[in-house]
Amino acid sequence: MKFPTPHTLEQIATILSCEFIGPSDFPVLGMNEIHVVTPGDIVFVDHHKYYDKALSSKATIVLINKKVACPEGKALLISEDPFRDFNKLTQYFRPFEKTDTLISETAKIGQNTIIQPNAFIGNNVVIGKDCVIHANVSIYDNCIIGDRVIIHSGTVLGADAFYYKNRVDGHDRLLSGGRVVLEDDVELGALCTIDKGVSGDTTIKKGTKLDNQVHVGHDTVIGEKCLIASQTGIAGCVVIEDEVTLWGQVGTNSGITIGKKAVIMGQTGVTKSVEGGKSYFGTPIEESREKLKQLAYVKKIPSILKKLEE
Repeated sequence: MKFPTPHTLEQIATILSCEFIGPSDFPVLGMNEIHVVTPGDIVFVDHHKYYDKALSSKATIVLINKKVACPEGKALLISEDPFRDFNKLTQYFRPFEKTDTLISETAKIGQNTIIQPNAFIGNNVVIGKDCVIHANVSIYDNCIIGDRVIIHSGTVLGADAFYYKNRVDGHDRLLSGGRVVLEDDVELGALCTIDKGVSGDTTIKKGTKLDNQVHVGHDTVIGEKCLIASQTGIAGCVVIEDEVTLWGQVGTNSGITIGKKAVIMGQTGVTKSVEGGKSYFGTPIEESREKLKQLAYVKKIPSILKKLEE
Protein backbone atom coordinates (compact mmCIF):
# COMPACT_ATOMS: atom_id res chain seq x y z
CA MET A 1 0.00 0.00 0.00
CA LYS A 2 1.45 3.33 -1.07
CA PHE A 3 0.61 6.46 0.89
CA PRO A 4 -1.33 9.25 -0.89
CA THR A 5 1.73 11.48 -0.52
CA PRO A 6 5.33 10.72 0.55
CA HIS A 7 6.04 11.13 4.26
CA THR A 8 9.24 11.53 6.23
CA LEU A 9 10.56 9.18 8.89
CA GLU A 10 9.93 11.84 11.53
CA GLN A 11 6.31 12.27 10.43
CA ILE A 12 5.66 8.53 10.69
CA ALA A 13 7.37 8.36 14.09
CA THR A 14 5.13 11.21 15.26
CA ILE A 15 1.99 9.31 14.15
CA LEU A 16 3.20 6.28 16.13
CA SER A 17 4.72 8.23 19.06
CA CYS A 18 7.85 6.12 18.76
CA GLU A 19 11.62 6.58 18.50
CA PHE A 20 13.35 6.43 15.13
CA ILE A 21 16.88 5.76 13.89
CA GLY A 22 17.90 7.45 10.66
CA PRO A 23 17.67 10.89 9.06
CA SER A 24 14.50 12.75 10.06
CA ASP A 25 13.73 13.46 6.38
CA PHE A 26 14.25 9.83 5.29
CA PRO A 27 11.52 9.18 2.67
CA VAL A 28 8.64 6.82 3.53
CA LEU A 29 6.42 5.98 0.57
CA GLY A 30 4.19 3.18 1.88
CA MET A 31 3.89 0.00 3.92
CA ASN A 32 3.77 -3.67 2.96
CA GLU A 33 4.21 -7.23 4.10
CA ILE A 34 7.67 -8.67 3.66
CA HIS A 35 6.92 -10.71 0.51
CA VAL A 36 5.81 -7.64 -1.46
CA VAL A 37 7.92 -4.79 -0.05
CA THR A 38 9.76 -2.34 -2.30
CA PRO A 39 12.20 0.50 -1.47
CA GLY A 40 10.41 3.23 0.47
CA ASP A 41 8.12 0.75 2.24
CA ILE A 42 7.75 0.04 5.96
CA VAL A 43 7.85 -3.61 7.01
CA PHE A 44 7.16 -4.73 10.58
CA VAL A 45 8.88 -7.46 12.58
CA ASP A 46 8.21 -8.44 16.20
CA HIS A 47 10.15 -11.70 16.66
CA HIS A 48 13.92 -12.11 16.76
CA LYS A 49 13.65 -15.16 14.51
CA TYR A 50 12.71 -12.86 11.61
CA TYR A 51 14.92 -9.84 12.33
CA ASP A 52 17.53 -10.69 9.70
CA LYS A 53 14.90 -11.36 7.03
CA ALA A 54 13.21 -8.01 7.66
CA LEU A 55 16.45 -6.03 7.90
CA SER A 56 17.78 -7.52 4.65
CA SER A 57 14.47 -7.20 2.75
CA LYS A 58 13.77 -4.63 0.05
CA ALA A 59 11.96 -2.49 2.62
CA THR A 60 13.96 0.58 3.58
CA ILE A 61 12.12 1.26 6.86
CA VAL A 62 11.83 -1.49 9.48
CA LEU A 63 9.27 -1.21 12.31
CA ILE A 64 10.93 -3.33 14.99
CA ASN A 65 10.61 -3.99 18.73
CA LYS A 66 14.33 -3.85 19.59
CA LYS A 67 17.19 -1.45 18.97
CA VAL A 68 19.55 -3.12 16.51
CA ALA A 69 22.27 -1.97 14.16
CA CYS A 70 20.61 -0.11 11.30
CA PRO A 71 21.68 -1.38 7.86
CA GLU A 72 23.19 1.17 5.50
CA GLY A 73 20.61 2.99 3.43
CA LYS A 74 17.76 2.08 5.77
CA ALA A 75 15.93 3.49 8.78
CA LEU A 76 14.31 2.00 11.88
CA LEU A 77 11.14 2.75 13.83
CA ILE A 78 11.50 1.42 17.39
CA SER A 79 8.16 0.22 18.74
CA GLU A 80 7.03 -1.63 21.85
CA ASP A 81 4.46 -3.42 19.70
CA PRO A 82 5.10 -3.38 15.92
CA PHE A 83 1.92 -5.37 15.18
CA ARG A 84 -0.20 -2.75 16.97
CA ASP A 85 1.63 0.13 15.29
CA PHE A 86 1.35 -1.42 11.82
CA ASN A 87 -2.41 -1.49 12.47
CA LYS A 88 -2.25 2.12 13.58
CA LEU A 89 -0.70 3.12 10.25
CA THR A 90 -3.29 1.15 8.27
CA GLN A 91 -6.06 2.89 10.21
CA TYR A 92 -4.41 6.28 9.64
CA PHE A 93 -3.83 5.97 5.89
CA ARG A 94 -6.75 3.76 4.88
CA PRO A 95 -9.51 4.09 7.50
CA PHE A 96 -12.89 2.42 7.13
CA GLU A 97 -15.27 4.68 5.21
CA LYS A 98 -19.00 4.35 5.70
CA THR A 99 -21.33 4.55 2.71
CA ASP A 100 -25.11 4.92 2.83
CA THR A 101 -25.89 3.83 -0.73
CA LEU A 102 -25.75 0.51 -2.58
CA ILE A 103 -23.44 2.08 -5.17
CA SER A 104 -20.97 4.55 -3.70
CA GLU A 105 -20.80 8.01 -5.25
CA THR A 106 -17.03 7.58 -5.58
CA ALA A 107 -17.30 4.32 -7.56
CA LYS A 108 -16.40 4.47 -11.26
CA ILE A 109 -18.36 2.13 -13.54
CA GLY A 110 -17.50 1.62 -17.20
CA GLN A 111 -19.69 1.81 -20.29
CA ASN A 112 -22.25 -0.97 -20.86
CA THR A 113 -21.59 -2.55 -17.46
CA ILE A 114 -24.71 -4.06 -15.88
CA ILE A 115 -25.23 -3.90 -12.12
CA GLN A 116 -28.12 -6.14 -11.01
CA PRO A 117 -30.38 -5.28 -8.02
CA ASN A 118 -28.98 -5.34 -4.49
CA ALA A 119 -25.34 -5.48 -5.57
CA PHE A 120 -23.15 -3.36 -3.27
CA ILE A 121 -20.33 -1.31 -4.82
CA GLY A 122 -18.08 0.33 -2.22
CA ASN A 123 -16.01 3.49 -2.08
CA ASN A 124 -13.38 4.11 -4.77
CA VAL A 125 -14.23 0.90 -6.63
CA VAL A 126 -13.34 0.92 -10.33
CA ILE A 127 -15.24 -1.39 -12.70
CA GLY A 128 -14.42 -1.55 -16.41
CA LYS A 129 -16.72 -1.76 -19.42
CA ASP A 130 -19.05 -4.58 -20.53
CA CYS A 131 -19.11 -6.28 -17.11
CA VAL A 132 -22.04 -8.07 -15.48
CA ILE A 133 -22.34 -7.84 -11.68
CA HIS A 134 -25.20 -10.10 -10.59
CA ALA A 135 -27.62 -9.58 -7.70
CA ASN A 136 -26.33 -9.55 -4.13
CA VAL A 137 -22.65 -9.32 -5.04
CA SER A 138 -20.63 -7.27 -2.51
CA ILE A 139 -17.59 -5.38 -3.74
CA TYR A 140 -15.76 -3.71 -0.86
CA ASP A 141 -13.85 -0.42 -1.03
CA ASN A 142 -10.92 0.13 -3.41
CA CYS A 143 -11.40 -3.01 -5.54
CA ILE A 144 -10.29 -2.76 -9.18
CA ILE A 145 -12.16 -4.73 -11.85
CA GLY A 146 -11.23 -4.88 -15.53
CA ASP A 147 -13.33 -5.18 -18.67
CA ARG A 148 -15.78 -7.99 -19.53
CA VAL A 149 -15.75 -9.41 -16.02
CA ILE A 150 -18.69 -11.55 -14.83
CA ILE A 151 -19.41 -11.94 -11.10
CA HIS A 152 -22.26 -14.20 -10.01
CA SER A 153 -24.62 -13.75 -7.09
CA GLY A 154 -23.46 -13.87 -3.51
CA THR A 155 -19.77 -13.40 -4.27
CA VAL A 156 -17.79 -11.10 -1.97
CA LEU A 157 -14.70 -9.18 -3.05
CA GLY A 158 -12.46 -7.46 -0.52
CA ALA A 159 -13.27 -8.97 2.88
CA ASP A 160 -10.49 -8.73 5.48
CA ALA A 161 -7.54 -11.08 5.56
CA PHE A 162 -7.70 -13.97 8.03
CA TYR A 163 -4.59 -12.83 9.92
CA TYR A 164 -4.40 -12.79 13.73
CA LYS A 165 -1.81 -12.48 16.47
CA ASN A 166 -2.25 -14.55 19.62
CA ARG A 167 -2.51 -12.36 22.71
CA VAL A 168 -3.03 -13.34 26.35
CA ASP A 169 -6.60 -12.01 26.16
CA GLY A 170 -7.45 -13.43 22.71
CA HIS A 171 -6.72 -12.97 19.01
CA ASP A 172 -5.68 -9.55 17.72
CA ARG A 173 -6.65 -8.92 14.08
CA LEU A 174 -4.18 -7.42 11.62
CA LEU A 175 -6.12 -4.73 9.78
CA SER A 176 -6.34 -5.08 6.02
CA GLY A 177 -5.54 -2.04 3.88
CA GLY A 178 -4.97 -3.79 0.55
CA ARG A 179 -7.18 -4.37 -2.48
CA VAL A 180 -8.64 -7.02 -4.76
CA VAL A 181 -7.71 -6.66 -8.44
CA LEU A 182 -9.52 -8.60 -11.18
CA GLU A 183 -8.06 -8.23 -14.67
CA ASP A 184 -10.00 -8.43 -17.96
CA ASP A 185 -12.24 -11.41 -18.82
CA VAL A 186 -12.24 -12.92 -15.33
CA GLU A 187 -15.36 -14.86 -14.34
CA LEU A 188 -16.32 -15.63 -10.74
CA GLY A 189 -19.05 -18.14 -9.87
CA ALA A 190 -21.67 -17.77 -7.16
CA LEU A 191 -20.67 -17.50 -3.49
CA CYS A 192 -16.94 -16.99 -4.06
CA THR A 193 -14.94 -15.06 -1.47
CA ILE A 194 -11.83 -13.13 -2.48
CA ASP A 195 -10.04 -11.51 0.47
CA LYS A 196 -8.14 -8.28 -0.02
CA GLY A 197 -4.42 -8.03 0.67
CA VAL A 198 -3.17 -7.02 4.09
CA SER A 199 -1.32 -4.13 2.48
CA GLY A 200 -0.86 -5.24 -1.14
CA ASP A 201 -3.19 -6.70 -3.76
CA THR A 202 -4.96 -10.03 -4.11
CA THR A 203 -4.87 -10.43 -7.89
CA ILE A 204 -6.68 -12.63 -10.39
CA LYS A 205 -5.22 -12.17 -13.86
CA LYS A 206 -6.70 -12.10 -17.36
CA GLY A 207 -9.03 -14.84 -18.49
CA THR A 208 -9.11 -16.88 -15.28
CA LYS A 209 -12.40 -18.60 -14.38
CA LEU A 210 -13.56 -19.59 -10.89
CA ASP A 211 -16.41 -22.00 -10.23
CA ASN A 212 -18.93 -21.55 -7.40
CA GLN A 213 -17.80 -21.50 -3.75
CA VAL A 214 -14.09 -20.84 -4.25
CA HIS A 215 -12.12 -19.03 -1.56
CA VAL A 216 -8.98 -17.00 -2.31
CA GLY A 217 -6.92 -15.79 0.64
CA HIS A 218 -5.16 -12.47 1.12
CA ASP A 219 -2.30 -11.36 -1.16
CA THR A 220 -2.61 -14.42 -3.39
CA VAL A 221 -1.81 -13.97 -7.08
CA ILE A 222 -3.58 -16.19 -9.61
CA GLY A 223 -2.16 -16.12 -13.12
CA GLU A 224 -3.77 -15.88 -16.54
CA LYS A 225 -6.23 -18.43 -17.99
CA CYS A 226 -6.47 -20.61 -14.89
CA LEU A 227 -9.47 -22.85 -14.16
CA ILE A 228 -10.48 -23.38 -10.53
CA ALA A 229 -13.34 -25.75 -9.68
CA SER A 230 -15.81 -25.47 -6.84
CA GLN A 231 -15.09 -25.75 -3.11
CA THR A 232 -11.41 -25.04 -3.62
CA GLY A 233 -9.71 -23.15 -0.79
CA ILE A 234 -6.57 -21.15 -1.59
CA ALA A 235 -4.66 -19.79 1.40
CA GLY A 236 -2.97 -16.42 1.68
CA CYS A 237 0.22 -15.41 -0.15
CA VAL A 238 -0.04 -18.21 -2.72
CA VAL A 239 1.30 -17.77 -6.27
CA ILE A 240 -0.55 -19.71 -8.94
CA GLU A 241 1.14 -19.31 -12.30
CA ASP A 242 -0.58 -19.15 -15.72
CA GLU A 243 -2.88 -21.87 -17.09
CA VAL A 244 -3.09 -23.91 -13.90
CA THR A 245 -6.12 -26.15 -13.31
CA LEU A 246 -7.36 -26.85 -9.79
CA TRP A 247 -10.16 -29.40 -9.61
CA GLY A 248 -12.84 -29.57 -6.91
CA GLN A 249 -12.10 -29.40 -3.19
CA VAL A 250 -8.40 -28.67 -3.58
CA GLY A 251 -6.84 -26.99 -0.55
CA THR A 252 -3.48 -25.23 -0.30
CA ASN A 253 -1.00 -24.19 2.35
CA SER A 254 -0.03 -20.51 2.49
CA GLY A 255 3.08 -19.13 0.83
CA ILE A 256 3.45 -21.84 -1.83
CA THR A 257 3.82 -21.63 -5.62
CA ILE A 258 2.00 -23.79 -8.18
CA GLY A 259 3.90 -23.80 -11.46
CA LYS A 260 2.58 -22.95 -14.92
CA LYS A 261 0.17 -25.46 -16.51
CA ALA A 262 0.12 -27.72 -13.45
CA VAL A 263 -3.04 -29.79 -12.95
CA ILE A 264 -4.12 -30.45 -9.36
CA MET A 265 -6.67 -33.28 -9.14
CA GLY A 266 -9.72 -33.12 -6.88
CA GLN A 267 -9.39 -33.26 -3.07
CA THR A 268 -5.62 -32.78 -3.22
CA GLY A 269 -3.87 -30.98 -0.38
CA VAL A 270 -1.16 -28.76 -1.86
CA THR A 271 1.22 -28.89 1.09
CA LYS A 272 4.28 -27.54 -0.75
CA SER A 273 5.30 -25.74 -3.94
CA VAL A 274 5.06 -27.85 -7.10
CA GLU A 275 6.57 -27.57 -10.56
CA GLY A 276 4.52 -26.68 -13.59
CA GLY A 277 3.54 -28.92 -16.47
CA LYS A 278 2.69 -31.95 -14.31
CA SER A 279 -0.40 -33.55 -12.78
CA TYR A 280 -0.65 -33.96 -8.99
CA PHE A 281 -2.88 -35.82 -6.55
CA GLY A 282 -3.23 -36.71 -2.88
CA THR A 283 -2.33 -35.46 0.55
CA PRO A 284 0.54 -34.95 0.97
CA ILE A 285 0.75 -33.98 -2.68
CA GLU A 286 2.67 -36.11 -5.18
CA GLU A 287 2.71 -36.56 -8.93
CA SER A 288 -0.55 -38.28 -9.78
CA ARG A 289 0.94 -41.33 -11.52
CA GLU A 290 3.13 -42.13 -8.53
CA LYS A 291 0.28 -41.58 -6.07
CA LEU A 292 -2.10 -43.79 -8.04
CA LYS A 293 0.55 -46.53 -8.18
CA GLN A 294 0.87 -46.36 -4.39
CA LEU A 295 -2.90 -46.70 -3.99
CA ALA A 296 -2.87 -49.73 -6.30
CA TYR A 297 -0.11 -51.31 -4.20
CA VAL A 298 -2.10 -50.69 -1.01
CA LYS A 299 -5.04 -52.62 -2.45
CA LYS A 300 -2.75 -55.64 -2.92
CA ILE A 301 -1.75 -55.79 0.76
CA PRO A 302 -4.65 -58.06 1.91
CA SER A 303 -3.85 -60.68 -0.77
CA ILE A 304 -0.14 -60.55 0.08
CA LEU A 305 -0.89 -61.04 3.79
CA LYS A 306 -3.22 -63.92 2.98
CA LYS A 307 -0.49 -65.65 1.00
CA LEU A 308 1.97 -65.20 3.88
CA GLU A 309 -0.49 -66.79 6.30
CA GLU A 310 -0.94 -69.87 4.09
